[in-house]
Amino acid sequence: MPEAQLLDPIRILHGSDQPVVEDAVLIRDNHLIAFGAKARIQAQQLGLPPKSASQQLLAPCLVDPHSILEDPISGHCETLASLRHAAAAAGYGQLALLPRSSSWRDRPERLQGFLNPNSDVDIHLWGSFSRDGAGSELSPHADLVQHGAVGLANDDLILPIALLQRGLVLGEMGSAPVLIAPRDEKIQGGGMVREGVETLRAGWAPDPFASETLPLGQLLELHRQHPERSLRLMNLATAPGVAILGSCPSRPMASVCWWHLVTDQSKLDPTELGWRVSPSLGSPRDRAALIKALANGTLTAVAVHAIPLDEEDTQLPPNQLEPGLAGHQLVLPALWQELVVKAGWSVEQLWHALSFGPSKMLNLPEERLTVGSRRWLMFDPDQLWIQDRHSDDAPKAANQPWQGCQLQGRVVACGLRE
Repeated sequence: MPEAQLLDPIRILHGSDQPVVEDAVLIRDNHLIAFGAKARIQAQQLGLPPKSASQQLLAPCLVDPHSILEDPISGHCETLASLRHAAAAAGYGQLALLPRSSSWRDRPERLQGFLNPNSDVDIHLWGSFSRDGAGSELSPHADLVQHGAVGLANDDLILPIALLQRGLVLGEMGSAPVLIAPRDEKIQGGGMVREGVETLRAGWAPDPFASETLPLGQLLELHRQHPERSLRLMNLATAPGVAILGSCPSRPMASVCWWHLVTDQSKLDPTELGWRVSPSLGSPRDRAALIKALANGTLTAVAVHAIPLDEEDTQLPPNQLEPGLAGHQLVLPALWQELVVKAGWSVEQLWHALSFGPSKMLNLPEERLTVGSRRWLMFDPDQLWIQDRHSDDAPKAANQPWQGCQLQGRVVACGLRE
């Protein structure tokens, strides 16, 4: 972006408490200098002519409530530095990483080394609920929270209920969120795609709905018994699951993975990478139910839930391939098309799902546009571009969907240093 420019008019979303307005903004050296009449006056003093950007949107940065980065320093496919770079290019100002790692984040010293004073991309860390993520004994919850953990989580499956109960009763995490996935690995068995007609036709091993609904029922009962704890649900993926959650009188906040909102079993070729995700991909009915639940507030936030894999990993047979996708740069364009263009959502609704809701799940202040800040993104919903995982602004992970496909809508500028 040029050193200074006046964008007038441009659509602006200042924060969750204000609607989108058409106004002017003065940006200099990637800082927001002024809005409205003040922006026009200062630009005139600087001799800056207005530049029309009426089709573009200036908005707060996005927030990813959970993703995975197993080797942040020397990873073959993704490192903390490359992830920060890709996140900033995609408009993500905050990312929270689950504790799964080559050095499992279950003790305070393993939360160190993630701060970078030269970057505006904030990395939050979920501390592990159990030691080594094994689900057999509790980690030091109070120490983890005291030393910077944003909350407690484990992997993307449910822990033993007795251990969860014990941790919630002890309550050493205080008001910090506890993020648990309603997914039972034993019930899922070898299932790779949610049960249904499309699954049988494609020849995939079915994942029964009960692998989500049974652990979900247990977690909702724990939430009822311990309302003083901040329980969160990770990655709901089925129509029966959101129906159960929606009928709960006092329900916990819950996330959904972006991929489950834009595709389903009926939309993928059997050879595509997008089949192997966790939780399992569902049917068109599941996808429609998830979108409806996100619109009515039953679901709180959209997660990227990126799990980067290298080239060698993606060449394995489907039943040996680790589930997961990467690609922060794909999320906003895909959901803009799916939710704003096709489903008629407002910009405000989409930002509640991608920014303000995730902040609530993390118990963190919401992103908003403020004078003097670099925390902003500019999105052009009309720009056409080709998804290329080898581009400079893409993540380094090999398991990015839609390679070589033309997409519409792109973050064209972002003030974040990365």
